[in-house]
Amino acid sequence: MLAAWSLPCCFTILLGLLELCRAQYEHLGYPHGYPQGYPEPEQEQYSAPELPPDTPRIQLRLAGDKRKHNEGRVEVFYDGEWGTVCDDDFSIHSAQVVCRELGYLEAVSWFPSSKYGKGEGRIWFDNVQCTGKEKTLALCTSNGIGVSDCKHTEDVGVVCSDKRIPGFKFINTMANNVQSLNIQVEDVRIRAILSSYRKRIPVTEGYVEVKDGGKWKQICDVEWTKHNSRVICGMFGFPTERKYNARVYKMFARRRKPSYWDYSVNCTGNEAHVSSCKLGHAVAAKANTTCGGGTPVVVSCVPGRAFSPTPMTGFRKAFRQEQTLVRLRGGAIVGEGRVEVLKNGEWGTICDDNWSLLSATVVCRELGFGSAKEALSGGRLGQGMGPVHMNEIECSGFEKSITECFFNKESLGCSHEEDAAVRCNVPAMGFQERLRLSGGRNPNEGRVEVLVERNGSQAWGTVCSDGWGTIEAMVVCRQLDLGFASNAFQETWYWPGEVSADPVVMSGVRCSGTEMSLSQCLHHGPHLTCPKGGGRNAAGVSCSETAPDLVLNPQIVEQTTYMEDRPMFMLQCAYEENCLSTTSSETPASSHRRLLRFSSQIHNNGQSDFRPKAERHSWVWHDCHSHYHSMEVFTHYDLLSLNGTKVAEGHKASFCLEDTECEEGIEKRYECANFGEQGITVGCWDTYRHDIDCQWIDITDIKPGDYIFQVVINPNYEVPESDYSNNFMKCRCRYDGHRIWMYSCHNGEAMVHQALVERLFYIRHSVLLHCSTTLLELKDHFTHK
Repeated sequence: MLAAWSLPCCFTILLGLLELCRAQYEHLGYPHGYPQGYPEPEQEQYSAPELPPDTPRIQLRLAGDKRKHNEGRVEVFYDGEWGTVCDDDFSIHSAQVVCRELGYLEAVSWFPSSKYGKGEGRIWFDNVQCTGKEKTLALCTSNGIGVSDCKHTEDVGVVCSDKRIPGFKFINTMANNVQSLNIQVEDVRIRAILSSYRKRIPVTEGYVEVKDGGKWKQICDVEWTKHNSRVICGMFGFPTERKYNARVYKMFARRRKPSYWDYSVNCTGNEAHVSSCKLGHAVAAKANTTCGGGTPVVVSCVPGRAFSPTPMTGFRKAFRQEQTLVRLRGGAIVGEGRVEVLKNGEWGTICDDNWSLLSATVVCRELGFGSAKEALSGGRLGQGMGPVHMNEIECSGFEKSITECFFNKESLGCSHEEDAAVRCNVPAMGFQERLRLSGGRNPNEGRVEVLVERNGSQAWGTVCSDGWGTIEAMVVCRQLDLGFASNAFQETWYWPGEVSADPVVMSGVRCSGTEMSLSQCLHHGPHLTCPKGGGRNAAGVSCSETAPDLVLNPQIVEQTTYMEDRPMFMLQCAYEENCLSTTSSETPASSHRRLLRFSSQIHNNGQSDFRPKAERHSWVWHDCHSHYHSMEVFTHYDLLSLNGTKVAEGHKASFCLEDTECEEGIEKRYECANFGEQGITVGCWDTYRHDIDCQWIDITDIKPGDYIFQVVINPNYEVPESDYSNNFMKCRCRYDGHRIWMYSCHNGEAMVHQALVERLFYIRHSVLLHCSTTLLELKDHFTHK
């Protein structure tokens, strides 16, 4: 009896499990297995160009020392051999033909004289002249295929646009040599299959699909390797790959017949993009639904720490890199910046000699990103300070750190004009879809509006402007991929947005500056507090592609420090400008004050000029010194005890921001004489000499001992910069009552930025105060109930 009952019971359980499995894949019950959200676009079908019968059949690729995947030396495959193209008579029209033939929308530029390195083999084309409308390079006028008097020092290279031709389909004309060709498809994606991964951001696991001829197709996994998975994960912003549960995907493949691409993929694992991989064997498919017993390729990628969700807090509140030997500085968004390495306790830069996409990818993966999108040279993301630690780097692409790569230890002579930088692939987080700028004159400015959930539906609203400043504006511009903040606005009546979005949906916003989105900043929860309200008083920003970057030269401070006893009667102007300690008010005119004096040389290493926030008409005239103050506080000078307690302080108003000296080839633009414009030009520096007023700290009341001397530039963040972490400098200081020594001066993060500490303390205090108020309100509510 029991056995008879068990059989139908087991059958019922199996049916239940089957229904659960069907529910897991229910979203895939659409034609071709594509869920909602992936509509098949109506694309113009790309067809092979109809060529005259006598046209030489060629294939193209971009090779050489690339710094982007869509650029390189033009190489031609003909008669079973790869060769190059000579730069004689080559033009942008010829580059257009090359890029279109490779599936790119258009050519951006071209370069002669083997910019991407010298090729090998035959030079197939010389004196190429195209109109730009030819279907293949072989149809352009030339000396004839294989006829050339050029050398490989004249090999031509091109830069193509990032965008691909819609509906592009790879046409192979070399059936017997397919494995020597690079992959050319319209697009690639990772499509989440399991319900547990469909809801995740970013998508880390699913089918690898290529778009060819306007249609998405799967890849047969018969010849798939972990090297291929590594390249795909790197393209989508993930540093590495991992194993996955293959049985689940095999079960799904049996229920939904895949549509396979015609080829397999063959990567070595160090490519930055799949377009640099080779084609594998052609897939022998029956009706394009089987691949010799294989199934569609699945990848499972491991996100970097900053992009990994945690059970309690979701994504990390701010981008915090582990303590590594490498960092990025000067970039507008997460995953880009000037590459700096730590050596002998000092941060320095990398010279761009031989800097390549391969080496840049090692840096990106080391920092928890994917492969490199671009390797930049020539100080494109700002110039660093200090030593140049590495030059002529050569990496295999599999190193765990850039410090493991070979480099020329003897090579000298690089300047910071040659600082190397990177742009890395980062995961698609969807941050841009939850924030917008409204009402501005252009897409780079406007009222900040946030998409939030209210009463079960999505609604746009404004951000309260109380406490809104430059740091918060920087996070907004970063989230929208608009570069750096140029201004933060607490009134936006001149930018009328949609009336429906006027209500405040976010208040109490305080950012540290490292967040990837505004929602990651500390802010009030559902209990909003905004006395001014939204609408015309909502927060706003304007963004810019570039920003200045001020850096103090620590060696100048160390070399110019001395002590002076100055009579009080000679310090009246300084006293009126609050440049002396508070006890100076009790000092008789016949007495003196002891001053720690030094020079400061402040460089602008950014990409745009540093200008004071206040407009010229609002500068304040000071009768005592007969000069204008364009910034009331430009620098803070502090003397701290060894435990960080402030024991003496000074400040310097920017009574004159000007170009004292500039690097060779750069002209001075700012001069204070005759009420001139104030600022610091990129590549110039402003020197405040030790012998001018307020260029000191009053140490009259300080006891002998060991101290820390600190200088902070732009301490209130009044002017946006690309990097605030290098705005402070610290030195060790010893004072014996008669003499003073300054030593071990350095910029940057070796010690914590006091201004940032104060800001974070203020943020914490504000949040605790708001929480306390909310708790009291709840207590009153339940008491009355």
